[in-house]
Amino acid sequence: MPSYRVSAAVGLLRPGTAAADVLPEAVATARELVTVEAFDVAVVRGEARVTVRFEAGDDAAARRAGWAVLARLDELAEIHDRAVTRRFGSRWYPLR
Repeated sequence: MPSYRVSAAVGLLRPGTAAADVLPEAVATARELVTVEAFDVAVVRGEARVTVRFEAGDDAAARRAGWAVLARLDELAEIHDRAVTRRFGSRWYPLR
């Protein structure tokens, strides 16, 4: 089964959102739609970046799951540099 990932840089949190809740909420949203393989928060160029890697049956299912995660993240915080990608070999390529 193909491997995908969704990622976004997280900026200011929305009122009422705790920093510790952002990643678990993103993962919970993905788990409603797909099988989550891994997840992480990293600091990239001084910004927090949430990444959720998952398996999906096809690109359409992956796109729906990725957009759902991005929509949930957008409810929790300001996000930018968002992407949904598919793994081919050792590289990640954007979904179209």
